[in-house]
Amino acid sequence: MVGRRVLFLGIFVSILLTYAIWLGGSIPASIIKLPDQGLSWYYWKLASPTFWSRTTAWSMYIGHQFSIWGCIWWAQQKQLSYKTALHPINYLMLGINLGFTALHFLQTYIWYDALAQDTSIWASQGAVVLLLVFVLILETPRRGLFFGNPVPFHQQFLQIIKLYHGYFFSFAAIYTFWYHPMEATWGHLIGFLYMFLLLLQSSLIFNRAHVNRWWTFTLEITVLVHSVVVSWMLGQTKWPTFLFGFLGILVLTQLHGLPVSISMKRMIYGGFLVSVLAVYGLTERGLGRIYEVTYIPLIEFGLVGVIYLIFLLILWTISRLPIKT
Repeated sequence: MVGRRVLFLGIFVSILLTYAIWLGGSIPASIIKLPDQGLSWYYWKLASPTFWSRTTAWSMYIGHQFSIWGCIWWAQQKQLSYKTALHPINYLMLGINLGFTALHFLQTYIWYDALAQDTSIWASQGAVVLLLVFVLILETPRRGLFFGNPVPFHQQFLQIIKLYHGYFFSFAAIYTFWYHPMEATWGHLIGFLYMFLLLLQSSLIFNRAHVNRWWTFTLEITVLVHSVVVSWMLGQTKWPTFLFGFLGILVLTQLHGLPVSISMKRMIYGGFLVSVLAVYGLTERGLGRIYEVTYIPLIEFGLVGVIYLIFLLILWTISRLPIKT
């Protein structure tokens, strides 16, 4: 199938692009940065930004963002159907993403600075978290939220998420893509590989590969690898929080959207519990901090609830407005 071949080719190209960042890593690494100033500080930015470092980063980001938004809008207006072959818009989106990836290489190696100079590190991280939360909502009709049980969301709520999720997902991916310069640390490399995969996913709209359950699961679970590696890279001891937090979402939700037998699920449940007890019992975190594994699930599921309550509040407010006849 054409779409599947393009998907595998896209994954291969994403790996090659990540390798290219690694090969050119000595150029951005030579930039002098300010000393690290703590948790909310982003280290990889110019000590003295210039007009051109800001102008190139922002203009290229805006060009990338609105080009992809325009493609999504056009595809929806044409009411394209899902098929195994690529639509012309898929080729266009693949070309746009590749073109702006090349520009990001040049922008990093010439001017270095990215959007991190002018925006908060929490905005980048928050965008990715919200992307994962919207995926949880989007997938509830197929896999539920807790152990495969259905969730009684309002149908209009699900329709809105389905209609507009592409715009938000592309924003989260493209904004995060342009937030970082193309440094070659392990955290950056895995992060950029993840962004390349998300850009590939956005390019395959209305193609059956776009909704392949194993592929979408891979995109969800990749954030686990990135978060653990970054925690290790920064010398933090809280990597079990990220590891078991995202594995907790796997056990509670993601696993139930996959064609996995009941016996296999039970083995995964047991492996998860044993691993949590072993890691917290044998590391400096200690069993007294085992509650940390609930942080990420509570944040993501909590945000699902908040978003849905906002929708219900808006719906209730609209229903109370006087209707003129």
